Amino acid sequence: MPPVVTVIALLAAVVALAALARRIGVAYPILLVVGGLALSFIPRLPSIALDPDVVFFVFLPPLLFSAGYSTSLRDFRANLRPIGVLAIGLVLTTACGVAAIAHAVIPSLSWPAAFVLGAVVSPTDPVAATAVMRRLGLSRRLLTVIEGESVVNDATGLAVSRVAVAAVVTGAFSAGAATLVFVAVIVVGGLVGAGVGWAAGRLLRFTDDEPTMIALTLLVPYVAYLSASALETSGILAAASAGLVFRHAVSRYATPRARVQARAVWDLLVFLLNGILFIVTGLELPQVWPSLPSSAHATALTLLGYGALISAVVIGIRFVWVPLVAVFARWIRGAGDHAFNWRETTVIGWAGMRGVLSLAAALALPVAARDGAPFPARGLILYLTFAVILATLVVQGGTLPLMLRWLRVDDRDDAKREEAEARLAAADAALMRLGRLHGQMSDALIDRLRESYQSRLSRLSEGSATGECRPDEGQLYGWLRRQALGAEREAVIALRDTGAIGDDVLQTLEYELDVESLRLAAAYPREEAERAGHQRTRDPRAETLIQESSSASGTQASS
Repeated sequence: MPPVVTVIALLAAVVALAALARRIGVAYPILLVVGGLALSFIPRLPSIALDPDVVFFVFLPPLLFSAGYSTSLRDFRANLRPIGVLAIGLVLTTACGVAAIAHAVIPSLSWPAAFVLGAVVSPTDPVAATAVMRRLGLSRRLLTVIEGESVVNDATGLAVSRVAVAAVVTGAFSAGAATLVFVAVIVVGGLVGAGVGWAAGRLLRFTDDEPTMIALTLLVPYVAYLSASALETSGILAAASAGLVFRHAVSRYATPRARVQARAVWDLLVFLLNGILFIVTGLELPQVWPSLPSSAHATALTLLGYGALISAVVIGIRFVWVPLVAVFARWIRGAGDHAFNWRETTVIGWAGMRGVLSLAAALALPVAARDGAPFPARGLILYLTFAVILATLVVQGGTLPLMLRWLRVDDRDDAKREEAEARLAAADAALMRLGRLHGQMSDALIDRLRESYQSRLSRLSEGSATGECRPDEGQLYGWLRRQALGAEREAVIALRDTGAIGDDVLQTLEYELDVESLRLAAAYPREEAERAGHQRTRDPRAETLIQESSSASGTQASS
């Protein structure tokens, strides 16, 4: 099959499986991995190999940049301690625990090879964490800790893996050199990425051209990754920290149109990159399995047992370690407002998904040592890594929604309170600015605008979500506003179809409607608004608005 056809087939499979995942209510990375695994058993299917260099350079920089971009720098700083404990302490604990048990149980796994395995499977995956966790409605703090850990601990895991691989290849190990490599990879990589993000943000001031701004956002992650890699530090951490810093400049210097367009570009890019990575991860099994029985001196049933055991060890260490550390920290500092409760620690302990980064690290292992001998148990390490990915992503990722509903930890009151305070502050600032403009232009226009802001402040003070309606009308307002926007959209399309307006006018009006739809989607979640809309027959105001919108749409179309 030609490469172009293969890529198109993969994209088609990604779209189909992602649509199915949304329909059945499953995180699409899980269904993509399982779907890729099922597709791998199709006879005469072309072999698709996952090149580690392609994963590390082409896929990971934009995905990690996106994860950093969507993370709050303030919240990251506030939770730096739990992130550090998970990203460093837990990674080292998992690497040592997996190495000890794997060496004791699997006869063909030497101590150096066991430590390589532990280093490869110890970090959680930022791609999997972002793709799965963001759709679950976690509280801001939990999301920040889990995503921040998954980004930082990849640098930790890769540093440990580099040291372990070097010990296998050279046959020598130096604790001092290992510590120096560990610190350099993490600290320097983060600083390089922050510097690139800061410099790129300043470049936004010199242009107001939207395509140029969007192109710059696509360029930044690769510049950060290559700069850090050139210094032999963590390109992964550099890409994430670049996104974390660059986000502030985008809010200050990018135009509103550039931000809306960039969001659409990045949403599509992240979806496609995630989809291809996860489905190819499932397709990799045929590349791993055939050589295992001879290399591991074990039957297929024994190999399945090894995979289940190592997966259980990885899951169990995290599930036990996180609550114990939380209890110890509470005992040291005393119970405080910022301590995680048992529900939150349970979620963090279960959110240990591994993904394509671990698979790429395993695939990147050298084939031979320095003396020319084959790298010990390379095929077995690759297989066990795949087993851990499959178990953590499917078992843990698949059961997380059930756990969240059972534990009831999807509270986002802090974010809602901050949003309300921000809306009040914004309205106050607008009123102060309008007050200073009195006497400089039409006072009648200024007073009219001031009245609208005063009404918004009044509704916000009463508890309205956005200030556009009373608190008890919020979700119904969102549903009604969508109905009105739909009527407007149908009317302008009808005018274009009849030749009354050109496509350029349609695109201008369509953009304005799209921006308003995005704003409504953020202010009034569609599910809650639709539930409110189902009660519209009990509210004559809703029927009146719908009838007026439909009538206006039909009148404009016929004219």
